[in-house]
Amino acid sequence: MPKVLISDSMSPRAAEIFAERGLDVDVRPGMSPEELAACIGEYDGLAVRSATKVGPRIIDAADNLKVIGRAGIGVDNIDIPAATGRGIVVMNTPFGNSITTAEHAIAMMFALARDIPQASASTHAGKWEKSRFMGTELTGKTLGIVGCGNVGSIVADRALGLKMKVAAYDPFLAEERAQDLGVAKVELDELFRRADFISLHTPMTDQTRGIIDGDAIAKMKDGVRIINCARGGLVVEEDLKKALDDGKAGGAALDVFAEEPARENVLFGHEKVVATPHLGASTEEAQVNVAIQVAEQMADYLLTGSVANALNMPSVSAEDAPKLGPYMKLAEQLGSFAGQVTETAIKAVTIEYCGAVSVFNTRPLTAVVLKGLLTPLLDSVNMVSAPVIARERDIEVTEANRDHCGGFQTLIKVIVTTEAQTRAVAGTLFGVDRPRIVEIRDIPIDAELGPHMLYIVNEDKPGFIGALGTTLGDAGINIATFHLGRSAPGGDAISLIEVDGDVGEDVVGAVKALPQVKRAAALAF
Repeated sequence: MPKVLISDSMSPRAAEIFAERGLDVDVRPGMSPEELAACIGEYDGLAVRSATKVGPRIIDAADNLKVIGRAGIGVDNIDIPAATGRGIVVMNTPFGNSITTAEHAIAMMFALARDIPQASASTHAGKWEKSRFMGTELTGKTLGIVGCGNVGSIVADRALGLKMKVAAYDPFLAEERAQDLGVAKVELDELFRRADFISLHTPMTDQTRGIIDGDAIAKMKDGVRIINCARGGLVVEEDLKKALDDGKAGGAALDVFAEEPARENVLFGHEKVVATPHLGASTEEAQVNVAIQVAEQMADYLLTGSVANALNMPSVSAEDAPKLGPYMKLAEQLGSFAGQVTETAIKAVTIEYCGAVSVFNTRPLTAVVLKGLLTPLLDSVNMVSAPVIARERDIEVTEANRDHCGGFQTLIKVIVTTEAQTRAVAGTLFGVDRPRIVEIRDIPIDAELGPHMLYIVNEDKPGFIGALGTTLGDAGINIATFHLGRSAPGGDAISLIEVDGDVGEDVVGAVKALPQVKRAAALAF
């Protein structure tokens, strides 16, 4: 059974779920990088929170690792490109702590509006400075939300319940979704101009790093209050301090910082700053939720192949995974066939889906086709790394749905364009789970692929099959099945022959020497 390592402290429910699903699980929080690198090769899955840093050193040592699960949203501690290059699925749990994080942002907004932490400290000190802490109402104020995804949309809902106005900036927010949420979709500069409070809920990317800097703050209202419960690097902390010092910003509430754990920070001790130690997801409910979610997702992937909330490959639901299984096998066979018969550099691949298969999420099937296509050419390719490798090699990949299946109820067709030519292979399912090749190079054929196959293109002339049988017989090659198709009488013919063992180069050479043969290749599946 698969073996999983939990390397960070998380709810015991995670380990319990792995065990209940029949997986071997070790719980070893607090390991040093050296200790983790030394043992990670034993495991199929790695479950982490934010403490474990999964960088190239760990990934290079992870010979058997198939999935890394982050119990939480942020994956800054995981080198996703390195994991993808090794074919390791990286998944997070984007929903388990969404409510908790959103509630913390709302709490921070209240704290800013009414100076609650400062007033509490003053009162505890016996000062009773009632006139010092003059707050502001939230009702009627405008909240600007940067990033209106899982957390941001919940913050918007809560703010609207407080009778605030909400403006949202998110390049991926559809106008219809904004209307459903009841928010005004605006450009970033417009949000800066309108907002009394600004709350950040966007991931850290090259585009969002330092999104709140001196130039951005200069575009904001005087007295603006800024809340960040997302990622510390979104805010240029020195620029924020200057804005607080000169009164441009009326306050800031920060749960995250550029460097964590934050023992020292330029904003610490500032009277206008509310600071908490990355508590956004720190509720009992959220910790249990993300532990359950990461364990269930990882177990589903390791046991059934279903993929949820993956950051580097298409998702496959638990419901669809068994239904896609036969199509996955067909897709890999088609890709492998195309890869094994391709002799020059690949420029483009088109995968056409027709009939019953087209109703599924076909992106996983495309990834499997690419895996099959590239495996004969490269080492260590899987459905996670194959799309990345294709992009790196400038292979144009296109998906298409077709209405007409040529008399079949379901069909997948792989069209490969190389430097020399364009060739296609198509397949369907016989029954519910038996892949069959039904077309090669526009020539109809009907063949199941076995472990050892011989592929031949020849002139359709009398005597060829007899000569081929004699050649194979003389070499001690036993034919299991024989499948034949032709373009027209006397035209090109294709043979797909299943044999009972490996076909050596000497036998392939003897077949190529037959007068009618244009091409011959031994294939393995």
